[in-house]
Amino acid sequence: MPTFEATAVVAAPPSTVWTTLLQTGRWTSWDPQLESITGALEPGGRVEIRVRGTSRPFRLRVTEHRPGSRLVLSGGMPLGLFVGTRTYSLVPSGAGTTVTVRETYTGPLARLIGRSVPDLQPSFDAFVQGLRADAESGAASTSAAGTEEQR
Repeated sequence: MPTFEATAVVAAPPSTVWTTLLQTGRWTSWDPQLESITGALEPGGRVEIRVRGTSRPFRLRVTEHRPGSRLVLSGGMPLGLFVGTRTYSLVPSGAGTTVTVRETYTGPLARLIGRSVPDLQPSFDAFVQGLRADAESGAASTSAAGTEEQR
């Protein structure tokens, strides 16, 4: 059964990386695989992700939300027959943050469906590198400050 994981060390504090992660409206500017994401990454929130080259959107629910350290999204089939769980972990590391994104599959149909899941490793690698670049550029912090000023 496939599991995908990618890690990057970001030269920014966890609070900056967290802000960058939550600003889903910016994801398409640094994740080339992503067509769109709608919804909010907040406790109990729901998001819909559209990936380039696929016609089916991925509908996920925020199942864990620990500001500055952990975000978990889950989605899948009814009755838990197949569940995909994506976990974003942020750990302070020296002068920055170690970010890990991991996706696992569970449920009675996981082994069967897992055989048809393509190699997602390149997209995971691209995601963490894009997140790193955006967080280090300060674009998310600047964007968040601008949003606060407009309120």
